[in-house]
Amino acid sequence: MTRAVIFDVDGVLVHGYHARPDLTRRWNENLLEDLGVDPQRFNDEFIFDIFIKKVVVGQVSLIEALERRLPALGYRGSPMVFAHYWLTHDSARNEDLVKAIRAFKASADVRLYIATNQDHLRAMWLWDMLGLSDIFEDIFYSARAGIRKPETGFFDFVRDRIGPQTEPPLFFDDTPKVIAGARAYGWEAVEYNALTDFTQHPWVAGHLHGSQS
Repeated sequence: MTRAVIFDVDGVLVHGYHARPDLTRRWNENLLEDLGVDPQRFNDEFIFDIFIKKVVVGQVSLIEALERRLPALGYRGSPMVFAHYWLTHDSARNEDLVKAIRAFKASADVRLYIATNQDHLRAMWLWDMLGLSDIFEDIFYSARAGIRKPETGFFDFVRDRIGPQTEPPLFFDDTPKVIAGARAYGWEAVEYNALTDFTQHPWVAGHLHGSQS
């Protein structure tokens, strides 16, 4: 009997944006000094506009969006260079959690997945360059699904690919709105703020203990 256990990326598998501002690690704190782009303007005029509306749901590529918008933000360089800066500065893997997940993976009755709002380029970066492909069976992300969490269609997309489950998927995410959506869909969803939210979850703890005994 297997159970799907699913993890979000930012604020969970990667230290970066978190739903709680006090737990956020900014990738763009030196963006103005390094690339001449004001991070607040980048958030307001790129992230909360074309990125969320078009890029994250796969309607426009990240590079195309950057090429369209960066000149108005004062950046005259290659969007490829900007994207590389972004990817490399927003890739602080949560090593303590990853270590715990690897121990958890020793249990034969779990299947590990990722569910995240990402564009195609960063999803592939996370999967390949951050080594998440060594741990997880698949990464389900919004640009691939064409819809973002916590919309029902996103959870439908995941369901159709993991197949029938004997127990509700166990899902760790940092965003209360997403947690509420997952619970409404029938998943067991846990708000992740610290490693103990994973390791001390009763079902997880039992399996971690069993794999170490």
